[in-house]
Amino acid sequence: MDLDLRKLRYFVAVVEHGQFGRAAGALFIAQPVLSRQIRAFEREWGCTLFTRTTRSVELTAAGRQLYEEARRITATVDAAVRRVQEAALGEQRLVIAFSPGLHVSEAIRAFTARRPDVGVDVLPLRWWEQDAPLRDGRAHVGYLRRPFDDAGLRTIPIGHETKVACLPVTHPLAGRPSLTTADLDGEPILDARARRTYTLDEKFELIASGQGIALVPLSVAGSYSRPDLVYRPVTDYPPVETCLAVPEDSRGDVVRDFLDIAVATLRPLTP
Repeated sequence: MDLDLRKLRYFVAVVEHGQFGRAAGALFIAQPVLSRQIRAFEREWGCTLFTRTTRSVELTAAGRQLYEEARRITATVDAAVRRVQEAALGEQRLVIAFSPGLHVSEAIRAFTARRPDVGVDVLPLRWWEQDAPLRDGRAHVGYLRRPFDDAGLRTIPIGHETKVACLPVTHPLAGRPSLTTADLDGEPILDARARRTYTLDEKFELIASGQGIALVPLSVAGSYSRPDLVYRPVTDYPPVETCLAVPEDSRGDVVRDFLDIAVATLRPLTP
């Protein structure tokens, strides 16, 4: 079977937007056209990829597996196209990926002041796929938060960050000024093992609706303020490490120059 990249991208859009209407709008095509394309895609694969309802779609087991593969395929193709185009134009570009809540703007300002010849792009990461863009070529450098798979990567520790509990405002624990891990025993924790969510907005919507709670970095809490959610410190939860990461086989002065600047810029000052 020949792989139809266009239909594969349509499939990914439906997954990531959660419904056909929003995906069709993002793709600038009519919803019935998108629905027909996905039906044809399912026939080509010989399996059902979505369980459909009137309001949303859910991935089947086959759909979940295809989505994992599709993200890698489309990302690799996009990165290859970008590199070819840059080579044809003689351009130098640096793509910096960053985990939710982490900020690289200060490092980028310092880098562009030193290297105005290099274009810089940024890639916001989904909370559950931190290292993937460094492996499939979408990004040259990552500003990441552990845990992630660092096999084949060179990492430079930057600092540590505390986590806080994210609760619906109606939760019995929401009125306490702080919590411990013992307080959270038995609470449904929304993480990748319990329930995969593809965006933080989706995750917070589930929390607000009473589907569970989550432990999130303090910087994420600062970036996502909602009246129906509260954040409470968990006093005995260990901090998580933040670091810069690049593929071990990275070469060239552009990445090296950015790392030198970013280490000095992003590391917190110590007394």
